[in-house]
Amino acid sequence: MLFNLECGFKTKIFKFETDRSRNIKAKEEKIRRQKRCHSLDSWPSPFGMRVRIALDLKGIKYEYKEENLLEQKNPLLVESNPDYKKVPVLIHKGRPICESLIIIQYIHAIWKDRFPLMPSDPYQQAQARLWAEFVEKKLYDWGKMIWMNKGEEQEKATVEFIESLKLLEEKLGEKPSFGGETMGFLDVTLVSHYS
Repeated sequence: MLFNLECGFKTKIFKFETDRSRNIKAKEEKIRRQKRCHSLDSWPSPFGMRVRIALDLKGIKYEYKEENLLEQKNPLLVESNPDYKKVPVLIHKGRPICESLIIIQYIHAIWKDRFPLMPSDPYQQAQARLWAEFVEKKLYDWGKMIWMNKGEEQEKATVEFIESLKLLEEKLGEKPSFGGETMGFLDVTLVSHYS
């Protein structure tokens, strides 16, 4: 009788230790997953390319997860970006960040000690955001209209597109990039559409 009680007690202790060990391992894995960066993306997406370029410039290791946007959306994508259900999405520390320009600014803010994407001066930051918005709204839209239209509408879009490029060229001046000597926020925003 004493043997049976002892065996049962030892079994319960072993089971408790095993469960505890599993819980600790599960928590450690969750923490490891949360520390990693994941990029939900689609290779041909210029918006996803922005995020990949920014992460690469900063030297951030991340797990790339290809999304096939022509088939049913991945549940992780839908859960991470429930409003738009589109790429790119950066998942950092278990939290999703959506929209490429917002993601790039997040990357810059989180990893400030690495390759700067934004100028340190707040005025220059505002200018970079303004011109990135110009690329996003004007240049991208005119380029899209060129591809989607024909005839007079296409010609008008081409003229506007070229005028927009001239404005950007004027802004660039003699510098090798909009970020000065190295690529920055505006360069990353622009190059993804035209590379």
